[in-house]
Amino acid sequence: MILSGKNVLVTGGSRGLGRAVAETLATSGAAVIINYAHHEGDAVKTAEDIRKKGGRAYVVHADVTDEHSVNQLSEKIIDLGIGTVDILVNNATGPQPEKNIEECSWQDYLDQLVFTVKAPLLLTKMLFQAMKEKHWGRIINIGSEVVQLGSGGFSNYVTAKSAMIGMTRSWATELGPFGITVNLVNPGFIPVERHQGTGAAVLESYSAGVPLGHMGKPQDIGEMVTFLASERAKFITGQSISVNGGNTFGI
Repeated sequence: MILSGKNVLVTGGSRGLGRAVAETLATSGAAVIINYAHHEGDAVKTAEDIRKKGGRAYVVHADVTDEHSVNQLSEKIIDLGIGTVDILVNNATGPQPEKNIEECSWQDYLDQLVFTVKAPLLLTKMLFQAMKEKHWGRIINIGSEVVQLGSGGFSNYVTAKSAMIGMTRSWATELGPFGITVNLVNPGFIPVERHQGTGAAVLESYSAGVPLGHMGKPQDIGEMVTFLASERAKFITGQSISVNGGNTFGI
């Protein structure tokens, strides 16, 4: 129960990697606030599953890319009566269309940046004062291995995820004096709901290139996030950590 007494906000926590992150954090003793924008039923089910296992979970609706909605989110968290948020996991994302450069517009890039840069900024500003007063906080951004792979035909998404590296490092420098660590977790290709319909040949091809010889599971990301959120990682900040079985190396 390494996170007992801590409150965590997981954006996009209703499905996919976000669900696994929320479940793992709850298993480690944290009270988990599951944010969703569209999938209320999934968010409620995730919270119910956590509670059935003895964990604490709450569901809050908010579009984290919208400033007004984030302001309302702040009020909703206060209304929960559990105290301030200690740990923020910036996981929410939207559609990820694959487009080549000829097809891409500037708006296609902005559509990705609102999730990878704008939303984390709004949420961090919302939670910063409370973390500062406690002199303790964790901000964990969810990136992607596509930055290291340089995936073609996907530059809108790759660029947006790349921005998270610089943002994470700058925030780590600025927020470190207040006892707040900031790190980036880069998952490999881990099939979740959004990947339904992906052919077996694609999955086998990817697995064949992974040094460990198999694909990861959503829980693998949850375990890394939980570690970074804990006191065990108190001297780790500003880092970009890939969780992909060795599929990429380097920064």
